[in-house]
Amino acid sequence: MQPQITVLDAGGQYCHLIARKVRELGVYADVAPSETPASELKGRKGIIISGGPSSVYDAGSPTIDPALLTAGIPVFGICYGLQLIAHQLGGTVEKGERGEYGFAELDVLDEDTLLRGVSGTPGVSIPVWMSHRDLVAKPPAGFRGLASTDTCPIAAMGSEEKRIYGVQFHPEVAHTPCGQTILANFVETICGCTKDWDPARQIESIEEHIRQVAGSRNIFFFVSGGVDSTVAYTLCLKALGPDRVHGTYVDSGLMREGETEFVRESFAKLGAKGFFVEDARKRFLTALAGIVEPERKRHVIGEKFVEVQERILEGDNYMDGGWILGQGTIYPDTIESGGSAKADLIKTHHNRVAGIQKLIDAGRIIEPLSSFYKDEVRAIGRQLGIPAEMLDRHPFPGPGLAIRCLCSEYEGASQKVEEGWILPIKSVGVQGDSRTYRPVLALDRFPASEAEAAALINRRSDVNRVLATAYSQVPLGELRGHAAQLTAERLDRLRRADAIVRRLSLAGGFEKEVWQFPVVLIPLGTATHPDSVVLRPIDSVDGMTARAVRMPDALLQEMSKELAAVEGVAAVFYDLTNKPPGTIEWE
Repeated sequence: MQPQITVLDAGGQYCHLIARKVRELGVYADVAPSETPASELKGRKGIIISGGPSSVYDAGSPTIDPALLTAGIPVFGICYGLQLIAHQLGGTVEKGERGEYGFAELDVLDEDTLLRGVSGTPGVSIPVWMSHRDLVAKPPAGFRGLASTDTCPIAAMGSEEKRIYGVQFHPEVAHTPCGQTILANFVETICGCTKDWDPARQIESIEEHIRQVAGSRNIFFFVSGGVDSTVAYTLCLKALGPDRVHGTYVDSGLMREGETEFVRESFAKLGAKGFFVEDARKRFLTALAGIVEPERKRHVIGEKFVEVQERILEGDNYMDGGWILGQGTIYPDTIESGGSAKADLIKTHHNRVAGIQKLIDAGRIIEPLSSFYKDEVRAIGRQLGIPAEMLDRHPFPGPGLAIRCLCSEYEGASQKVEEGWILPIKSVGVQGDSRTYRPVLALDRFPASEAEAAALINRRSDVNRVLATAYSQVPLGELRGHAAQLTAERLDRLRRADAIVRRLSLAGGFEKEVWQFPVVLIPLGTATHPDSVVLRPIDSVDGMTARAVRMPDALLQEMSKELAAVEGVAAVFYDLTNKPPGTIEWE
């Protein structure tokens, strides 16, 4: 099928999400490298340039063929895409005095074609999602400023004559409520695209793809029990039949309380015949001994999975060429792992480490869901008739509790600053589409609003998260960071805390109010209570962006009381950070 819209990948985490949002409008879109020559894009009705972490002044930063801006094809730049258009056409791009991450208030200055229908009540700002530091200070000749924020004078610009537009914010993410209207204005009104994409035919196409890739070979899955691997496994069952699809659940010892039993029962209900459980708890814990750095931890887990997988495959005669390996990899896994051409590495997923990549290169892997996002995967699962108790589970990371049990090599005291305390604990974040690894800011109170919490992050460049204190047995200044590894004792402590949070969230109905609820253990405490718990409830659609969600006070008090009683827990914190600038997981 000939795409009507092509999204040029300028190195951001969102290029495939933009394409998917266009497909939601019923218009087929694809993704191509930013430098794709204009001659190869003939026949497109529109071009969208994605965001990215670069500056237009950086050596080797992504660029586009200048001919695209004079070819008469409508062009829409997002974030870095806006800056690139302005730079190439003679506008002024400057380094921002401070970054803008998360929600911002947009003031529409001129409701032209691109922003038609998004301003709501005249004079009232509308929320949009930002992730940038550089900004356009002056638009090119012939362009008008269409919108602004407090820190960004040109938050949107356009030229009706040239049919070229740009916005500094991200309209493709769920937390820009008017975003789909803006994309529709560009795709439908400006580009004049017609509807040619029917998502209802996806399952049939996926099953045909499975049959083509598998051929006469059977498929073997290492399932996690999560939504992605369960849907991928079920698709293969439906495409090939249960006799040709086997599965093994590897118990790594890094899973939640009662997880192994739940997975065993669930797959029996799906009609799986060749399903097995492999006990590898000792192997994983031994391999992770002494590992502290987040990326190294993910790599070790990934390689250990490959080692266990290869041993099972070889021992059960799965290596004789009659079998291929199936996985539930989805789009965000490949994008955040640097899977798009220029995307900055945010984290390495356990199914994208070197060992797995070798299997992919050998043509021995099938990933039926690699073009889909979490909400699309759930929709496919519902069409397949998978029970809600499986589909409605919160996403859980492949490396398990290992990336929610933070480790450290050093000891240190909390540092008092004007806003609160900077804790001697680092977490992974994503700021300006780039990976950061920075300390966190803890407050002894809850901010009055979500905007106040976001402003604290934007004001300080040395942190990427802000926490509120829900409980602490000592003043924050007396909590100390200490050297800590991934041990059975700490994992059991986290498992108990996670079970408490899940039980109370389910009983209180809060679990339905959030997309995911990571519970994190950090090596911060006292001599007798060495760890603290961080609560991280978030709302999202696809995991690419997320909004921190505040739970009811009564539930938080009850939860904090039970968590305080867990042996070794000194404090309970509440993560108020959106994504960006904080990733969903802490690592």
